[in-house]
Amino acid sequence: MNESVEKWLEKSRDELDEIYKQAEPGQIPDGDTRGTAIVTGSSLAKVYARFARLFAWQGKVFDMFPPDKTSGILINKITPFSLTFVVAKVYKEKSWMDDKETIVIDYSETSFFFKKVRDEIREVEPGVYLGKVWWGRTRILDFALTYKSS
Repeated sequence: MNESVEKWLEKSRDELDEIYKQAEPGQIPDGDTRGTAIVTGSSLAKVYARFARLFAWQGKVFDMFPPDKTSGILINKITPFSLTFVVAKVYKEKSWMDDKETIVIDYSETSFFFKKVRDEIREVEPGVYLGKVWWGRTRILDFALTYKSS
């Protein structure tokens, strides 16, 4: 696990929000990322993160559209076999958290079951993204993505 992401597992929700607010959107990933679910407020955050990666969600695969790569789609990797399900649109827009630009992962037009879900990510350091999951306008979870460009 990435060193920064490991430290995020020990932080409170407010501390993660401050990290997110101070970050720029950065480059949208284009390719495979590794995901880490972050459950704040629990001494078992590392256990939850490992359990989620093994049995539920492993990350996202981004496919950005040429020539400018400012929009595209992604597919989530789920189940222990990293099967790809749940498509979303990807683009930059203002964050629901602080009204600054962010990378939006939008399921509203691509998934019946997840149409109320919106993810937002910002690149905190090269290839390391901190994300927020929204259900409607209620934030429900934090997550991390790590990515190495080819």
